[in-house]
Amino acid sequence: MIDSKIIARRFWLTLALLTALTLGACSTTRLAYNQSPNLLYWWLDGYMDFSSAQSTQARQDIDTFLGWHRSTELPTYARQLQQWQALAPQDMSPAQACAQFEAVRAAVQRASERGLEPLTRLGQQLDREQMAHLQRHQDKGNQSFAEEYLEGSPEERLNRRVDQAVSRSEMLYGRLSPAQRELVRSGLQQSPWDPQKALQERLRRQSELRQTLQTLQNSPNGTALDASRSYLIRVLQTPTAGYNANSQALVQHGCAQFAALHNTTTTEQRANAVRVLKGYEDDMRALAAQR
Repeated sequence: MIDSKIIARRFWLTLALLTALTLGACSTTRLAYNQSPNLLYWWLDGYMDFSSAQSTQARQDIDTFLGWHRSTELPTYARQLQQWQALAPQDMSPAQACAQFEAVRAAVQRASERGLEPLTRLGQQLDREQMAHLQRHQDKGNQSFAEEYLEGSPEERLNRRVDQAVSRSEMLYGRLSPAQRELVRSGLQQSPWDPQKALQERLRRQSELRQTLQTLQNSPNGTALDASRSYLIRVLQTPTAGYNANSQALVQHGCAQFAALHNTTTTEQRANAVRVLKGYEDDMRALAAQR
């Protein structure tokens, strides 16, 4: 029940597939992953509007990245899911929940670093119209963010967040009781997440991304990769005063709230969680074995 949209997506969707490609059920996980070359291509193309030559290179880079991911990361995810099955029947402390979150965050960071070189190469090739396309895409996403998290009354905004958090929780445990739903609501009410600050940080990162891409287009390969790595570091550890401390407080709060909800679950709900996690583990192993 981690409140930030970014953190929640990493924790809950990564719980299901650990690649942000989960469609929500074991029967579709393998299909989703096997379709990921196209999904990743269209996602990137939405930002960059590839030329014909860039399109060919992007597809080659995606295939290379996913080959590494399938052979190296999926077995790691399977082992992690196996560990979570052992944890699910037990009560959990906030520290234990945070340890699992850090494992997910490390996986996200490994994937980000692995994709840095091909994305840098693509970034060096963007022209002025593609940069304008990128900004329009960012603006559209910012409008959606504002509509979801800043518009409406405080009660309406809270209700939307509660619905999202309950839905994520029920992916794992099955249907929540009224008392558990109220626990979700209470946790979100107490969360230190500030959507206005989140939007400002989002805008900062987007602006800095565009500046970095401008730098890449005038840099030799070695220097360009350094510029991209520097940007990634500033995404992971923002220079915005106070934001890192707030993010850490948010993670700690989310871990405590996840543990609190888990500790209210019934034997049946925990058994459901084990079944869900086992299904995803089986999917990870089957996908890793495919070549």
